[in-house]
Amino acid sequence: MADLAGRTALVTGASRGIGRSIAQRLAAEGALVAVHYGTNDDAARKTVAAIHRSGGRAFPLRAELGVDGDVDTLFAALETELQDRPLDILVNNAAVIDYGASIHAATPKSYERVFAINVRAPLFITQRALRLMPDGGRIINISSGVTWFATPEIVYAMTKGALNVFGRSLAHTVGTRGITVNTVSPGITETDMNDWLRSAEATRHVATMTALARPGRPADIGDVVAFLASDDARWITGQTIEVNGGLLLGPVPAQSATTEVPAH
Repeated sequence: MADLAGRTALVTGASRGIGRSIAQRLAAEGALVAVHYGTNDDAARKTVAAIHRSGGRAFPLRAELGVDGDVDTLFAALETELQDRPLDILVNNAAVIDYGASIHAATPKSYERVFAINVRAPLFITQRALRLMPDGGRIINISSGVTWFATPEIVYAMTKGALNVFGRSLAHTVGTRGITVNTVSPGITETDMNDWLRSAEATRHVATMTALARPGRPADIGDVVAFLASDDARWITGQTIEVNGGLLLGPVPAQSATTEVPAH
């Protein structure tokens, strides 16, 4: 278990999917969690309410990313809520994908939007967060397996590759302060972004590609982030951790290829 009692955390894009799971797990370990979101007030309220029902502490934080003044808006609200407390944990999770931004159809507008949210925002959010973060803090970036397997959504893949490089360079820069920086790279995970996974056929197909015979779930990612945020991970920094159930390790053995996906 990761004891985060007394610590504060900011999780961007925390109202749904992987971000929500991360926020819930950090809160369950005792952290006060800022649940950042862009526009979906209802989803953010539900996430905060779920944390409160479980005995955790959290508050919503609305700030649309990828627009002028986004970081100023975010941190003005965050600092008001923290009331001079430090920010111990930052999780850069917020991201968008444009399924039309392939090599054949990408436009300057689609490129700028995806990079603004997926790359520019984490850079400048981190820059501001470091002013509030004490020595020994934790920064965790959420990347993607598309940095090592091919995908038609080339602009999205480029942004996640940039995030991986950002994490390594940042870890080197802030290491003298005892701040660790790590990147979590999910495999094919059941989220709103991957709504194509809702079909039984798609789920079965992913199961045949994965050693553990199922798609990922948001909690699979949240648990790893909680570990990296804890004191137990104090000697891990500058790493990209693939959290994917053994995705594309090689041909699936015949006896495993027919394994049914667990219903739970």
